[in-house]
Amino acid sequence: MEVTLAVASKALLVGVAVVILVVIVAAVFMRGGGGAAPQQQAPAAGGEAAGEAQQPAGGGGEEYITIGGTVSLQGKYAHEGKMGLCGFQVAIDWVNENGGVKVGGKTYKLRYVYYDDKSSKDEVQKLYTKLITEDKVDFLMAPYSSSLTLAAVAITDQYNKILLSWGGASDKIFEKGYRYVVQVLSPASRYLASAIDFLASTGDKDIKIAIIYENAAFAATVAEAAKKYAEEKGFQVVFYQSYPKGATEFAQIITKAKQSGANVLLGGGHFQDGLQLVKQAHDLGWRLKFISILVAPTLPDFYKELGGEIAEGVTAPSQWEAGAKYSPEAAQKMGFEWYGFTGDEFLKRFREKCGGDPSYHAASAAAAVFYLVKAIEKAGSLDSDKVREAFNQLKLMTFFGPLQIDPETGKQVAHPMLLVQWQNGEKVIIWPPEAANAEPVYPPNNWWPQ
Repeated sequence: MEVTLAVASKALLVGVAVVILVVIVAAVFMRGGGGAAPQQQAPAAGGEAAGEAQQPAGGGGEEYITIGGTVSLQGKYAHEGKMGLCGFQVAIDWVNENGGVKVGGKTYKLRYVYYDDKSSKDEVQKLYTKLITEDKVDFLMAPYSSSLTLAAVAITDQYNKILLSWGGASDKIFEKGYRYVVQVLSPASRYLASAIDFLASTGDKDIKIAIIYENAAFAATVAEAAKKYAEEKGFQVVFYQSYPKGATEFAQIITKAKQSGANVLLGGGHFQDGLQLVKQAHDLGWRLKFISILVAPTLPDFYKELGGEIAEGVTAPSQWEAGAKYSPEAAQKMGFEWYGFTGDEFLKRFREKCGGDPSYHAASAAAAVFYLVKAIEKAGSLDSDKVREAFNQLKLMTFFGPLQIDPETGKQVAHPMLLVQWQNGEKVIIWPPEAANAEPVYPPNNWWPQ
């Protein structure tokens, strides 16, 4: 709020200043027992908007744990950033309404202070420094994307601050020796692991895999890891080839793959190339028992553009879907602690607060809040080293799925990619069993006629 004072004299200005100072000091002691309260700031001259997630009204004497971060409200990651922001807010509301955070005999509420990084690495590094040195936040949420997360962790690790990666899947984040970064998402190297696990569950002894992937950093990481994991599971990878970024013509590659005897197709990269790879495989008569492609089949336009004759039976990995059946019962069965709302309650709260339906970006952001809360409570402290050690010991399941990290790197090792499949015009979850809401169709009759 901007206040304009007309000053008649120097004495009057001094008097007003004293009154304002007294009011501010009193408010600080009422809110946080002497701690500095975060400010609700208007956009600065440079366009860096700062804000605070809306908090429920509370009485005097409440103490807060302050989480900081940047979100992309402008630029190429704006959609994902806004989804993440809503996810944070929905989860923080739930925590504050359900007993807060219990630490060493005290109960704290959460608040989230954030800035718009405009999808810029330079903004990220400047703003994470500001959040730590000026806003004095206790813990940090990373920005969306692997590239921005790498920019943030270079700053946060210097200050020994916990950073939760809710939107950065690159394995590289966790291979540089950073101590305080903790991953929520499945890493890129695990994107096709659920597809391979599903194939192993079928008991089919006649599986020959072709991996055809975009020659880009992310897709190449996924493909290389999938080849290694498939071979560890005893499968033959009979064809392995990349294609240039932006390619949409695959006849030559598909012909070679068919000649190799492959009857399973894994790979892809982005939407258009993935869609065309599947379409041309069908048009060229490639009989396949199973298809799992990155990105494209997760989107409704995949089915709209290809129609049921081609799209039916095709699968894709997904970090999270609205129909995932994770539950307290599933957590108990797996030996994990459960915390937070159910998937259905998340959908209800998200729609009420933000409108529309959440993407996985909102879900992973919400899960990051729950993950942090349980680590703080397990540590019984706000000390970064103690909380980081608590993460090492934590096996948590939320509506987003199971969460557990590699103690050495902070990389996520428990959260599986969901495997979604198009069935009768609907996208359903077929793997893992604890999250599935439909039985798999294997092999699909439109691709592998009986």
